[in-house]
Amino acid sequence: MASELLLEIGAEEIPASFILPALADLRRIITERAAEARLKLGEVRTYGTPRRLAVWVKDVAERGEDITREVLGPSARAAFDKEGKPTKAAEKFAESQKLSVDALLRVQTPKGEYLAAKVEEKGRAATDILAEVLHTAVHGINFRKAMRWGDVDQSFARPVQWVVALLGGEVLPVVFGDVKSGRVTYGHRFLSPAAIELARPSDYEAALEKANVVADISRRRALLLEKVRAAATEAGGQLMEDESLVDQVTNLVELPSPVVGSFEERHLELPPEVLVQEMKSHQRYFSVVDANGKLLPRFIAVSNTPVRDVKLSLRGYERVLRARLADGRFFFDEDRKTPLADRVEKLGRVVWQGQLGSYAEKVERFRSLAVKLAEWTGRGEHQASIERASTLAKADLVTGMVGEFPELQGVMGREYARASGEPEPVALAIYEHYLPRTADDALPTQDPGALIGLADRLDTLCGIFAIGKGPSGAADPFALRRACLAVIRIVLGRGYRFSLSAAVDEALRLLAPKLANVKRKASEAAPREQVLDFFRGRLKALWTEQFRTDVVEAVLSAGFDDLVAARLRLEALSRIVGQEDFAPLAVAFKRVANIVEKQGKDVVAGEVDTGRLIDDAERNLHASYFQARSLVAERLQSDDYSGALKEITGLKPAVDTFFDKVMVMAEDPALRENRIRLLTEIGTLFNQVADFTKIQSEL
Repeated sequence: MASELLLEIGAEEIPASFILPALADLRRIITERAAEARLKLGEVRTYGTPRRLAVWVKDVAERGEDITREVLGPSARAAFDKEGKPTKAAEKFAESQKLSVDALLRVQTPKGEYLAAKVEEKGRAATDILAEVLHTAVHGINFRKAMRWGDVDQSFARPVQWVVALLGGEVLPVVFGDVKSGRVTYGHRFLSPAAIELARPSDYEAALEKANVVADISRRRALLLEKVRAAATEAGGQLMEDESLVDQVTNLVELPSPVVGSFEERHLELPPEVLVQEMKSHQRYFSVVDANGKLLPRFIAVSNTPVRDVKLSLRGYERVLRARLADGRFFFDEDRKTPLADRVEKLGRVVWQGQLGSYAEKVERFRSLAVKLAEWTGRGEHQASIERASTLAKADLVTGMVGEFPELQGVMGREYARASGEPEPVALAIYEHYLPRTADDALPTQDPGALIGLADRLDTLCGIFAIGKGPSGAADPFALRRACLAVIRIVLGRGYRFSLSAAVDEALRLLAPKLANVKRKASEAAPREQVLDFFRGRLKALWTEQFRTDVVEAVLSAGFDDLVAARLRLEALSRIVGQEDFAPLAVAFKRVANIVEKQGKDVVAGEVDTGRLIDDAERNLHASYFQARSLVAERLQSDDYSGALKEITGLKPAVDTFFDKVMVMAEDPALRENRIRLLTEIGTLFNQVADFTKIQSEL
């Protein structure tokens, strides 16, 4: 009969950002180790609060599955002598498997005939398997930071207080430091501090709820949102939605209890981003806005316990915020005393990256690149705004406000530019060159900020790859993946048409003085290739979320130097690839490509000699190609990729007839070479849209 499993690790308050990764580790370790032991598990759920990490499993099998496996022994030649008698090798192998030599099997392998033994391996009892699995899981969580306490040798996010390990009604033996597993858990630290004895795992969630703990993270999050939204309505406004803050606060409490507070209206004179950041970063307060999204002098604080004396509690919350806002106002007033342009000189003393120089040097580079991008994209009329905004783009990094709140860089640059009398397009570009900051953030609304943002990110990508510090595995300290995706989103979102490879070349040219002494391994790809390959990988990951992987690969293999064109080609190809008549077309092209690849290596590049087209089928194919080539060029010129594909598709009958009637590999070398050249031209025409050999077609 199947049982339920519960593992709970109780600890001092675990940092909110540690909880979800730790639960993912627990789930992974338990499921993987159980699978290795052939123990079947049913549904797996995780629970987490600041004081506990837990995994509950339904329908745990009583035992691991039995298996019969074949154990290979010595070769038959080594196992028997010339007279056919068993050698010591055979006898020792049989003895090791607890069998007689007669019971051994003879099996054929790629290396010849060998002796083998069929061994039945009984599945172990679930209690034995899980005692080991849970011990491994408890000790195997990978915390970003861990600590030791007392005389305990092991480390954990915070000191472990208790461990619950139950399989059905039975306690499994698990030890962490000086804590031994049992069936006792604890509820809310202040509201229900008494011990709770669990009879079985199925009692867990309900028992904690009675003890004022909502252990299910998704339920606690929904409850938190419901309560803070109601509190915002009570305050006369509505909640400023902030998913990251909701996630953070969810894992700071076990029972969310919001209260509404207020701050002085005079602070609304500060930029709203400053107020929101003060409330969010330091206090984890939610902001309240009116129907038009304008900030109100209200906030919502979330306590871990229901507030008994609201006035007393609010005095504490408001006192702390009052001090924070006073600091913010001080920074804002002091920073504005110095024009933003006067701060630019200080950027020469702020290091951006050790090998790549200061922020002043970075600004010089991306200003030049942004002007070049404006020229390439036909936005040259913005050159003056681009040059001025680029010069000032990083100046707010040396202000007091950004020193206190790095998240406000760009925001404060915009505000201080306005205060300094800079033109609005310049102030807006300073802010927008940071957009998008996240995957779902808004794009720049104007060209100057968008082009500066592209140049800044391309400088970062090229510089970091050139000094050999690109992403490695999950590590991406310079956020290059985010920068690359931002470039892609801006280019596609704003419809910019320029050569990506030329932009990379220009960025590397501007970086050249800093890269002169950089040493690279002989086997390492050049920075240019690394950066472009990185873009290819990001494009593939992004586009395969929406389109077939093979279609994406086909388009990227045909080139992505013009990102907008590549996207249009992808959309056009995706519309026809599922049609019934497409599969034969793909097969025909693959046949063309295969012949060109295998036989065209020794063919000297050149035009088709029409005088050597002696067969009607090849003359017809050449004429069809010649006509299609000009039509395809017209369609490509106007970005009509669906039309280009239609023209290419029209070549299929001529291609089929050619293969039916013409022997490509003719005995006459001149004829053979001419026919391969013809097929090469056909392949080149196809490749202007996609590499059809990458498409998986079924006939």
